[in-house]
Amino acid sequence: IAAMARNRVIGRQGSIPWRIPGEQKIFKRLTLGKALIPGRKTYESIPRSLPGRTTIVVTRSPTFSVPDGYVVHSIEDALKVATKLDKDAVIGGGAELYSQTMPLANLVYLTTVQADFDGDVLFPELPFDQFALVSEEQVDASIPYTFSVFRRSKPNPLMQPTGQKRPTAD
Repeated sequence: IAAMARNRVIGRQGSIPWRIPGEQKIFKRLTLGKALIPGRKTYESIPRSLPGRTTIVVTRSPTFSVPDGYVVHSIEDALKVATKLDKDAVIGGGAELYSQTMPLANLVYLTTVQADFDGDVLFPELPFDQFALVSEEQVDASIPYTFSVFRRSKPNPLMQPTGQKRPTAD
């Protein structure tokens, strides 16, 4: 789940560069009751576990701790914790985590703010050849935005199980 500007900016100096009433309610609705997996920098920008979610922070730091959540050192470990807890996993940023998990994603919930912002963190390019638009809602707010849901339509050839043939073009 992500919110980005038209120019793909998702952050500036450790924070989101916009505040749009109502836009964060989408994030809350889609993450409640789930395992929310942010990277360390994203977690530190909050800096607490959000109520009603299980927080699993991914970091390289061996000394980082979260008082009311889990700390892991890889995406694989984060997904194992979510599975063990019987929770759906939702990636909550930042850019590096989004890039690492895009090949694993089945759904992408993407809010696009209809403005450009200065920033130092960008959302990765969505591989449109692997995802299909399921729904889209235009929202007229203080800064208009579009909420889109994409579902994986083609398997990622890099994620094929060993021993299976990769799909060929017709």
